[in-house]
Amino acid sequence: MTRATEVPETVTVHVPLRIVKRGGRKEMQLPEGGTHPARTDSTLVKALARAFRWKRMLDSGEFATIAELAEREGIAPSYMTRVLRLTLLAPDIVEAILDGRQGPEVTLAQLLRPFPQHWQTQEAVIG
Repeated sequence: MTRATEVPETVTVHVPLRIVKRGGRKEMQLPEGGTHPARTDSTLVKALARAFRWKRMLDSGEFATIAELAEREGIAPSYMTRVLRLTLLAPDIVEAILDGRQGPEVTLAQLLRPFPQHWQTQEAVIG
């Protein structure tokens, strides 16, 4: 058995993408129509976990005030208050973050800023 055409030794593959910096790290941007694989943002997931853990500690009566809990955790009470606000996010948004389905514009810095209380408004503003 013989081949009519030769097989080249080198194959070149062109993948259209751009590399952009987001929050100090590099990220691939695919062309229009390309889809990103789901990737959880570990910073957001950790912040959510801390927020719900701290809320549980306050609700159980283990700590009477945010100031007491912040002192034990060794962080500023103002930061703890901002992170605790994450427990007020709509369940759909929390689930999207845990599944890695949140948009690239959803960052911890963005979520630590004040956001609307109503879940429907949050979904419109946060995405």
